[in-house]
Amino acid sequence: MAAVAQLEAGMISARTRAALAAAKRRGVKLGGDRGARPTNRARAIAKRVRKEQAGNRAQDLEPTVKELQASGAVSLRAIAAGLDERGIPAARGGSWSANQVARLLERIASPFVVADASAAAIA
Repeated sequence: MAAVAQLEAGMISARTRAALAAAKRRGVKLGGDRGARPTNRARAIAKRVRKEQAGNRAQDLEPTVKELQASGAVSLRAIAAGLDERGIPAARGGSWSANQVARLLERIASPFVVADASAAAIA
C-alpha cells in the first residue's frame, strides 16, 4: 500500500513539474510576487476606503442590531446569533463572533467621518 502511495506521489510530482515547465515556455509568470509595492498614498487611500466601507456596513446593519437588542438580545453572543439566524454574513463571510459584534457596535456608536484635513492630505 505504501509503495502505491509513493508511486502516485512521484507521478503527481512529475506532472506538476511538466505543467510548470510548459507554462514557463509559454511565457507565464510563475510565483506570486510581481514586484508591485504600494506607495504610502495608495496605502492611505486603501485604508480610508476600507473604513468607509465598514462604516457604511455598520449603518446598514444598525436597524437590525437595534431590533435584536429591543427583542432581548443584550449580550454580544446573542446579537451574533440573531444576525446568523437572519442569514446576514459577517464582513468576511461565515458566522458572527462576539468580537465582530463588539466592533460593529463601536462603529455604530461613533461612525467614521472623513475629516477635511485628512482627505486633503491624501489627495
